[in-house]
Amino acid sequence: MTLSIVATDAADQPARTPELEALYRGFEAELLVPLWTEIGDLMPPSPRSKARPHLWRWNALLPMAERAGELVPVGRGGERRAIALANPGLGGRPFATPTLWAAIQYLNPGEDAPVHRHTQNAFRFVVEGEGVWTVVDGDPVAMRRGDFLPQAGWHWHGHHNVSDRPMAWIDGLDIPFQYFAESTFFELGPDEVETRDAPERSRSERLWGHPGLRPLTHLEPAPATPLLAYRWEHTDRALSEQLALEADGHRATVEPGHAAVRYTNPTTGGDVMPTLRTEFHRLAPGTATAPSRDVGSSVYQVFDGTGQVTVGDHGWTVERGDLFVVPSWQPMALATEHGLDLFRFSDTPIFERLHQHRAHADRP
Repeated sequence: MTLSIVATDAADQPARTPELEALYRGFEAELLVPLWTEIGDLMPPSPRSKARPHLWRWNALLPMAERAGELVPVGRGGERRAIALANPGLGGRPFATPTLWAAIQYLNPGEDAPVHRHTQNAFRFVVEGEGVWTVVDGDPVAMRRGDFLPQAGWHWHGHHNVSDRPMAWIDGLDIPFQYFAESTFFELGPDEVETRDAPERSRSERLWGHPGLRPLTHLEPAPATPLLAYRWEHTDRALSEQLALEADGHRATVEPGHAAVRYTNPTTGGDVMPTLRTEFHRLAPGTATAPSRDVGSSVYQVFDGTGQVTVGDHGWTVERGDLFVVPSWQPMALATEHGLDLFRFSDTPIFERLHQHRAHADRP
């Protein structure tokens, strides 16, 4: 390993003398780096993410996923036919942000994505289609448009398409965070995914899918949600009721015309998983949000509608299925003429636990 100390002639640096150069060469030989040459990069006044704001168009992603479905088998080896979003600022790594992974996964009729488990926390969000079952620790869970399906780390899971049509959805995981933390484990399970006699409602939904009600046999807090499916009809109704209450003169929305809900762990009321926060946002027609910024990064997917997104110096018009990234401490604002529904996931729980989270909104 070779270190190179870059000493400049900046006013805040000591004068470059032969004696100082010799000292720097000594530091390099002993694998030492003086803080005074690095502090501006290591301790900037505010977060400087290597990730860049970026937009991926659904109408470009989906045809390529369909083509992969024709050319690339799913099974052992690749495990999943998943195509990851690679942020242009992260050197070609398959990471949407330094801590978040996002990918489109595609499964043909009758196919199995074989069973495995890993320490990474994960979820699936369905922007269109149905027919795939995800089976978690032997519990089959139907996947349909608008459903959010969390998958906490180290649980066996596989997917099976029981329909006669292919299906695509979005995977979200904390792969980059665990990769850089060097904490990941992975284990293979059976090749086939059992979905025979799958009930309309999974065991987890029958136990936990009753708003405000908790079984007395499960009173201990769980580190991640035991509910494996958050159904669209509940999300849609909650958002609609917020906007209806606002129209009736009650304070029910984040800001005028902006309704939002957070998916939560029913055993704690906290986030669904220790490293991931997931939310759904709805903007009524004619709504514009104030610019806001957070420590930590986010990935959004447009569920429905159209609108305008501004992230830092970047701006786009977005529509159904499009995905975009908001890096740490980059200001973001939204606007829509006809209405906009957005699914969001972020790494905020990590920074809250470290007491490093900060948020700011430019609201009047």
